[in-house]
Amino acid sequence: MTELIKLTAAELAGKIHAREVSAVEVAQAHLDRIAEVDDHIHAFLHVDTEGALAAAKKVDEGLAEGNAPASPLAGVPLALKDVLTTEGVPTTCGSKTLEGWIPPYDATVTRKLREAGVVILGKTNMDEFAMGSSTENSAYGPTHNPWDHARIPGGSGGGSSASIAAFEAALAIGTDTGGSIRQPGSVTGTVGVKPTYGGVSRYGLVAFSSSLDQAGPCARTVLDAALLHEVIAGYDPRDSTSIDAPVPPVVAAARQGANGDLKGVKVGVVKEFGGDGYQPGVERSFQAAVEQLRALGAEVVEVSCPNFVYALPAYYLIAPSECSSNLARFDAMRYGLRVADDGTHSAEEVMSLTREKGFGAEVKRRIMLGTYALSSGYYDAYYGSAQKVRTLITRDFDAAFEKVDVLVSPTTPTTAFKIGERVDDPMAMYLADLCTIPSNLAGNAAMSVPSGLSDEDGLPVGLQIMAPALADDRLYRVGAAYEAARDAAAGGALIHKVPELGGTK
Repeated sequence: MTELIKLTAAELAGKIHAREVSAVEVAQAHLDRIAEVDDHIHAFLHVDTEGALAAAKKVDEGLAEGNAPASPLAGVPLALKDVLTTEGVPTTCGSKTLEGWIPPYDATVTRKLREAGVVILGKTNMDEFAMGSSTENSAYGPTHNPWDHARIPGGSGGGSSASIAAFEAALAIGTDTGGSIRQPGSVTGTVGVKPTYGGVSRYGLVAFSSSLDQAGPCARTVLDAALLHEVIAGYDPRDSTSIDAPVPPVVAAARQGANGDLKGVKVGVVKEFGGDGYQPGVERSFQAAVEQLRALGAEVVEVSCPNFVYALPAYYLIAPSECSSNLARFDAMRYGLRVADDGTHSAEEVMSLTREKGFGAEVKRRIMLGTYALSSGYYDAYYGSAQKVRTLITRDFDAAFEKVDVLVSPTTPTTAFKIGERVDDPMAMYLADLCTIPSNLAGNAAMSVPSGLSDEDGLPVGLQIMAPALADDRLYRVGAAYEAARDAAAGGALIHKVPELGGTK
């Protein structure tokens, strides 16, 4: 593969801004890589070649005129999850319901990327409407893990994580409702961050679960993720849940952490995450990561968060309830798919037939679960009780963060499972998000950083780091310190171990 696509986003930006290489050359190298390998990976649903090259040319022209780069990432290629609207470029959310829809506006995240000079290569594959943990629920076929094409790349944002693991893009944007950035990051050996809820605007993010959805960065290094975080974060008056507060100093924290000193940092190991159901190789990798944090000077203690064990059932009442409401807008009347529109069917019949054809099995399952949980006579017993559990989980976090600066756990209980292995067992699929869901329910910040390869199957394992709301910088300090020590011990960056064509390990 060309040397350009092996560089980190920070390295690419430095070369582009110094005019050692043009942004157009960098974009073309990544477009060539997509053409070379994406038939195997299927990370992209739409590649915007013309738009990407035009954006790159604009960066080059500005630099040639002596203008300062629009941002530290100007000219760097990025893959965008197909749940964020893009003016003039298709947005499908991985669903037949929105096949062919061309949004008339950009999401705030999309707009900020364009204003920063980031080159958007295209839209990535995902579980339909972000509902899934494997990217097998996409109406357009599954994405394959670059480490082993027979395995899943995680979900719902498997296309975004796979695109950077396969060197098709230097950066990516994902969204995280119950772990959809962090879990794909874990199983593809990449960095994935869920910012504090409200820290990144949801305007233009097609809603699955409005109180949980959060866009965030995907990258191959902690510093690259921090640079992207600063580009997309910040207050947006068009999002009523956006936090009007300064963006935490995530880039400064990542640079500080890279020095490898965690003295004075207290790390809590979550007692409830581990044991039965956790792959032994994942457990061993996690314990080794904890020892590495201790070697860096961190004080490590065990912390109990007893209500975390109820997070999974609470999530699968709250998220489906909100999706039942949000997806009611796809009614075949205003935009998107419409079937049986031949004048012989009533509006109600057209709506029913369209939703039957347009939605996949997992989306239908969650709509039915949510509608039932919100129905008369069951609201208090199910949805109301789940919200009470959510409060208890938030209190567990609050109590823990009075004792420690960050919490750590495995990101997900196993390495990447085989495509098709869990499609007929929804509960087994849902367990992939066992460790990630609590942070979504509480709204605090969390990151997955690669912790090496499992000694059982040679596949990537992730270390999850959790921080209080609006303390996202703590993630980056601890993550960068751990990353530097890990790479030093391994004799090089983990992600560079991915085979050239992203084949089997």
